[in-house]
Amino acid sequence: MRVGIIGAGFGGLAVAIELRRAGIGDCTLFEKAADLGGTWRENTYPGAGCDIPSPLYSFSYEPHTTWPRRFSLQADIHEYMKDTAKKYGVAGHIRFGTEVTSAVFDDSAAAWTVGTAGGETFEFDVLISAVGQLNRPARPDIPGADTFQGHSFHSARWDHDHDLTGRRVAVIGTGASAIQFVPRIQPIVEHLTVFQRTAPYLLPKPDRTYRRWHHELFRLFPPAQLAGRLSIWTLCEVMTKGWTGTRPVAAAFERVALTMLRLQVRDRGLRAKLTPDYPAGCKRVLFANDYYPALTKPNVHLETEKITEITPNGIRTADGTHHEVDTIVYGTGFSTMDMLAPMTVRGSNGQDLHTEAWAGGAKAYLGITVPGFPNLFLMYGPNTNLGAGSIIYMLERQARYITQLVGKLTPGSSVDVRPEVADRFDAEVQRRLAGSVWTSCGNWYRNESGRVVTNWPGLVSEYDRRTRQVDMTEYTLNRPRSTT
Repeated sequence: MRVGIIGAGFGGLAVAIELRRAGIGDCTLFEKAADLGGTWRENTYPGAGCDIPSPLYSFSYEPHTTWPRRFSLQADIHEYMKDTAKKYGVAGHIRFGTEVTSAVFDDSAAAWTVGTAGGETFEFDVLISAVGQLNRPARPDIPGADTFQGHSFHSARWDHDHDLTGRRVAVIGTGASAIQFVPRIQPIVEHLTVFQRTAPYLLPKPDRTYRRWHHELFRLFPPAQLAGRLSIWTLCEVMTKGWTGTRPVAAAFERVALTMLRLQVRDRGLRAKLTPDYPAGCKRVLFANDYYPALTKPNVHLETEKITEITPNGIRTADGTHHEVDTIVYGTGFSTMDMLAPMTVRGSNGQDLHTEAWAGGAKAYLGITVPGFPNLFLMYGPNTNLGAGSIIYMLERQARYITQLVGKLTPGSSVDVRPEVADRFDAEVQRRLAGSVWTSCGNWYRNESGRVVTNWPGLVSEYDRRTRQVDMTEYTLNRPRSTT
């Protein structure tokens, strides 16, 4: 079977490794950049790191005993990915600098034709999208942005050639990236203005440096690291219960967050600005020990007035104040709703994935398969994101499930999820999500109609159970007709 995989981030590596472990080695990974890594290649802003401890944010079959710290930084995660790809024989199957722009299914041949930005075409029996949900930086549409005469960039495309020392810097956005880089740049800038639309919930980050004795313990006694992984996994499951409807659990985490805020920010006016006005968990809960202290420094101003325009030399807010700055950093996240965009994807009978199948929002059975798109499988697809926990855990389950499906195929055959199965699953997911905290405020989990497109409605242990074994009664398997 010829398998094409789009993307060489954690998702692409996970499924490529799983396929190779199952003896399916004819895989080609397409990566538009010059290196693998996905979000861990692209996000190099100061302080970039993971908010899930490394013992859990790594492949279960490839524990790493020499993580420098509990919550690893970008460079160490990226290095782990490269080492793992090399060890499992995946690195040599990646075509770098190759951006996929189209994918079209041929019903008669039961094959996918993939087109690239360079004009090349490739044919595969199976196509797997592993482009993720957090790969296209989003910039807000602010009047006058194109008139700014200073320097501006998105945090996911950090300009390391632009020295921020002694500059007047504006940071737009207070999400997961900003709370990491703001404390790093605060000591070197002349003045920092942080523009906040909504205050995030912050929890303490129990980070620590791993010493040599930790590394020796993990190497000589693997259960020690496994115990750490299990404890983190359990805590994330408990937190998920809070976000999906168990209010006392959510209230407990909320109290911890507000207590930390009260202890770290003594100024009542600033503390009021930093106090969220929505239930904990509705927006992504963040982990940081140094963000609040950074905002209390004399050279930092937290601005909560709405931005009305960007001028040639600054930013104007709704109260009429003009904030003069020479650098703008957009910490405004990613476009999460248009999954697989900007690729054109056409399935059986020419059906367009975005304008037809996903006209009301992205959806897929188990986040993996879409009716009418045979032999197309998704990694980190719709409704597989997590409010708490490691996405690597989810990716391993998806890779296992996809590998089982590919194992059912022979060249010229196709497998397609039954529409009634996918519809029943989607109805269940949306019904359960309606009772979750994610419907109680505006966030990047929901589209314009209010549909939660990104998140899984339950525990990751449930997802593990539901993806453990493919039920072929849920699929239509078409074999090639005999030519004799």
